[in-house]
Amino acid sequence: MVLDVLAYFDEKTEEYVRRRHRELQSGGLANTEIFERIAAELPHRAVTPPELSLRQLRRIVYG
Repeated sequence: MVLDVLAYFDEKTEEYVRRRHRELQSGGLANTEIFERIAAELPHRAVTPPELSLRQLRRIVYG
């Protein structure tokens, strides 16, 4: 349990974006909604990353 919490806070922004994309995609959401949701979630992370555009988020996932 403690290791899960530590892993959550140690997760890099790129890892978080890729993981959330997979989770939301497996839940049946479309990419448009997925990237908007991820963009809205990022400012609420423990360490707020710089603001990323939807295009930048897509590039993290798809390269």
